[in-house]
This record gives sequence, structure tokens and C-alpha cells, in this order.
Amino acid sequence: MQLSELLNIEVMDLDLIVRNKSEALKSLVNNLDQVGGVTDSKELFQSLQAREQLSTTGVGNGVAMPHAQSSTVKTPIIVFARSHKGIDWKSLDEKDVHLIFMILMPENSSNEHLKAIASLSKKLMEEGMIDQLMSVKNAQEVVDLFSEGSDLKETAQAKNEKDTNSELSDSYILAVTACPTGIAHTFMAEEKLKEAAKKAGVTIKVETNGQAGIGNKLNQADIKKADAIIVAADKQVEMNRFDGKPVIITKVSDGINKADELINRALRLDAPIFHAKGEKMNEIEDSGEKESVGRQFYKHLMNGVSHMLPFVVAGGILIALSFFWGINSADPTSSDYNVFAQILKTIGGMSFAMMLPILSGFIGQSIADRPGLIVGLMGGIFANPGVLAAYAPQGTFENLVPSGFLGALIAGFLAGAIIRGLQIAFNWMPKSLEGMKSIFIFPVLGILIIGLLMLFVVNGPMGAVMTGLMNAIESIPREWSIVLGFVVAAMMSIDMGGPINKAAYVTGTALVTQAQGAGSDVMAAVMVGGMVPPMAIALAATIKPKVWSKQERSSAYVNYAMGASFITEGAIPFAAADPLRVIPCLALGAGLAGALSMAFDCVSLVPHGGVFAIAAGGVSNPILYIISWLTGSMVSAFLLNYTRQLKKI
Repeated sequence: MQLSELLNIEVMDLDLIVRNKSEALKSLVNNLDQVGGVTDSKELFQSLQAREQLSTTGVGNGVAMPHAQSSTVKTPIIVFARSHKGIDWKSLDEKDVHLIFMILMPENSSNEHLKAIASLSKKLMEEGMIDQLMSVKNAQEVVDLFSEGSDLKETAQAKNEKDTNSELSDSYILAVTACPTGIAHTFMAEEKLKEAAKKAGVTIKVETNGQAGIGNKLNQADIKKADAIIVAADKQVEMNRFDGKPVIITKVSDGINKADELINRALRLDAPIFHAKGEKMNEIEDSGEKESVGRQFYKHLMNGVSHMLPFVVAGGILIALSFFWGINSADPTSSDYNVFAQILKTIGGMSFAMMLPILSGFIGQSIADRPGLIVGLMGGIFANPGVLAAYAPQGTFENLVPSGFLGALIAGFLAGAIIRGLQIAFNWMPKSLEGMKSIFIFPVLGILIIGLLMLFVVNGPMGAVMTGLMNAIESIPREWSIVLGFVVAAMMSIDMGGPINKAAYVTGTALVTQAQGAGSDVMAAVMVGGMVPPMAIALAATIKPKVWSKQERSSAYVNYAMGASFITEGAIPFAAADPLRVIPCLALGAGLAGALSMAFDCVSLVPHGGVFAIAAGGVSNPILYIISWLTGSMVSAFLLNYTRQLKKI
């Protein structure tokens, strides 16, 4: 496919006059809308805006390449615009943008379209191309510039350049480029590194990890021959294959803006030796632009959260479905018992039970690869010592309190640290015994250490925190019922399944039991507080979708069912990903809902069920109770959307 086939003359604007990036995107989308190229211009504009929030599409040299893959786009198209004045696009080189190529694709685009876009990135790197685009007089001239040599087959000229390049130097450098979307930056970095290598007289082979898959994949012969390797990537790429080689690890934007510097570093062998296993801590750190501690923490955490999310969604939906036959339909002793409801709740509960091990396991895996995964998984299990009851004498673990979600977070990072420590401790062993370390030594010692730490160090303090919070709740005078309602409801949204949440829930449940059928206003406040976080997440993504990514929106909408079913855990992935902003917003809304529930004298006869309990008559003043829930949820939703638009902490 040729680039000229994607460029549409009808939608081009060679004299774009706008004040900022947002107006530019809106103008280009409107141009496309006028020719019937998009089914929902508003949704497409929001998708483009959301992509800009991830990272700028201003790739430098006066060029911006905003892009989106959306069901609203009818056919693949590139919308071109030119601004003589220039637009502040927050570009990688901090210069104004004059040339805009808005790349749009339907959701199920073929790889050929993605390759055409890669070809565009390379074409713009050609000497004099930018100047020609700035001087064209009409839209047809733009198409003509891309009509020749833009097919995806390697031209004879390109082959000659490669042959000539390989004769320039005995040095051989490899590179890997990758960006989260795999469309523009990946191929811009590829072309810049090739250009810098040619200038330095060195042979280079670049592997691209793009949306269409891995292009120009590095093989073992390449790696063995290479003098140094540059990894310019903002997402995870296969690294173990580079064991024993000098590797420069940096951002994909550096591959575009600092290509010459990276090539020179590679030629000087100014890079640490990468070790896939048994590495020394001071050897795997990149000596270039290091990531901050906060960014490293975030990347490890998100690896756990992203793997945990499917378990939360699946478990929550299945448990919610089990309430269809009644609030107690999964209980064999209840008159509402339904065997299918019991099966749904059991399977959903098992999915939930996997949540903590998966969270901690994949945090550990992000830090210390496969050994970290193994130890992290066990750490997540030890965060709930109740599961050990079947494997120990009766009463052995009765005094141990689960640490829940927060304990699993700690376990994941502990697992990574334990494996890193063991790698240093056993680095003296010969390479021939490398397999024994990962299969025998690390798992045995790692699981033993994490088990002891979780059971006797981490869980203990968490249990003390929980006991103290329960005592604090019981000490609040009953005449301060509104304050009490705010406190217990807010506690439900702080750690969602952890000790703070459980302290409030256990207190509410105990009061329901003691009431002997009279119900508890504290339990009502606790339940509504637990219903707010997932509902607030869902409402926030619905009210202002442009501040949430497509993946976040898909996960958020499931929380309507979880919030209605009093499954607070649906909000955990969002709270874990951005705790400093999300948790306070959720706690304020939940606290307000709990205070309103108390003010309206709402009483719950049951300790669970959400709207199903309300429908079954388990909550007094049901209309006012629902108003309390929705009011708190809306407050949290608006706070979430407001804080998401602020600069990340």
C-alpha cells in the first residue's frame, strides 16, 4: 500500500489557523466529519485527546502525528494540515509544530495499514522533505510527494544504502524501539537511530516492537555479533536474550532526540553489561537517564494491577449474578437456596481469592522476573493466613489476622527484594549451576523468607491496626451518629478489603448480629460506604470519558454491577494505580453517603447484598438510602474527574 492512498485531498488544510493543539485536533476531525469519514466526531476527538494525555505526539522537527484506532473511523486515513504560524504541541524537541499528520484507523485494521504509517515516519526523515511540505502550493502536491517510493517493499536504493553502510565500519550495533501504542514513535526512533548510525559510519540493525508485531526481529546471530545494544522503549520488551552484552536502556523519545548520543555511547561501549539471571545490582542499572524511584514503583505496581484486574472483574460479576435468586440464595440452609446461585458465588469467590496472589506475584515478577513471581504469589497467599487452616493443626493460625490488599502490595515488593538479595548472595556460584538457583535455591529460600515475614512481621502490625480501629469506632458516642456514619463509611473505601475496611465491616456485622433481627444503622452506613467506590469509578468514566483511557473505561463500566452488589473490590485496581488521588476522593464520597444514611435513620438487617438487600426489604427507608448512595457516588465521581485533570503527583 502506498501512502498516497491514505492521504485524502478533500480533508487537507494547508493554511490551518488555530490557537492551540486542542483546536487543531477539533478542526481536523471536523474536516473528516464533513466528508463522512467518521460516524461520531465527538468520540473520535475524545480518543485523540486521551492519546495526547499519555504522551505528546509532537515527534520533533516541526511534525506532529496524532493518531487513534477507533470504531468511529470508517476507513484508514491520514488527515494532513499545515500551520505557517506554528502550534505549541509540547513536542519532544520543545519546538512549535507546523506539519500535522492525523493518522486514523478502524479498530480492526490490517497490518498493511500499520506498515504504511511506519513508512510515513521514515519518509518524513528524508532530507529536504519537511522543507518541501512547507512550500507546497496545493493538496495534490502533497500527495505527489508521497506517491513515489512509499510502497512497503525494500527498494534497490535502500538495499544499496544497507550494503554501503555495512562496509563503513567493523562495528555492529543493534537497537530495539518500542512505544506503548506502537504506531509513530517506534518507527521515528528507528529511523533516527539508522540516520545517526549512517552518519557515524557504523552498521546497525533495528528491531521495532510496533502495533503490527515485531519487525526486523533480532536473531541469535545478530546478538552474538553485536558490539552493543540500544533499547529505546517505553514498554516491556524481551531482554533475557541480551545476557552478557553491553546494553543501553532508555526511553523511546531519546531514540528520536538523542540518537547521535546513543550511537556514540554504543561505539564507546559506555554501557553496563546486562545479566538475565544472577545479576549484580550495580551492573543492571543503566548509566544513562535513570528512572525515578516513583516511576519504577509505578511500573512494578501496574504490572501487578493489570494482571489482577481480570480476576476482580470476573469474580465480582459472578458474585453479583448469584444474588439474582435472593440475598441468601447461595446458602444451603436458606429457604431461598438455589444450587446455581451457590455455584456462581463459589466460583466468583475463588476468582476473588486469586486477586491477592496475582497482585503480589506480578509485582514480584516485574522486579525480579520468574523467581519474583513465584515468591510474590506465595506472599499474596500468606496475606490471608486463613487459607493455611487446612494444612496445619487446628488453632495454629487462629491468632493471625489477614493483611489483605495492603499486605499483598507489601508482599509483592518484598518478593522482588528477597530475590534480588538472594541473587547477590549466590552470585558466587558458577554459571553451570544457574538453573539450580532458579528452580531450587531461590524458590525454597524465597518462599520460606516471605512466609515468615508475612505471617510474623507484616500481618501482625496490620492486625494491630485493625483492632485499634475497631476500638476507636466503638468509642465514638452514639449521639454523634452522623460523624460515626461518616467515619465507618469512609473506612470502607480506604483500603477496600484490607484491615481498615475489615475493621469497619466486622464492627457493622457484629452489631447486626447483636441486634437479633432489629438491624443496625452502623451496618447500613458501612454497606453504603462500600457501595460508593466502584459506583463512583463507573460514574466518573461515564460522565467524562476523555480523561480515562479506553482500557480504563472498559474496566470502569463493570463497576456499576459491583457497586450495586456491595463489592468494593471493584475499585481496587484504580486505587492501586493512583492511590494518592483516588483514595481521598473515594473516602470523601463514601463518608458523605454514610453520614446521610445515619441522618436518614437507615437501618440494615443484613451484612451484605447492596441493592439486592434493599429490594428484599433488608434496609429501612430504601429510597433515602439509595439517595445517600448516589449522592456520595456523584461527589466522588466529580472529585475523581477533577483530580485526574491535574498534574499527576
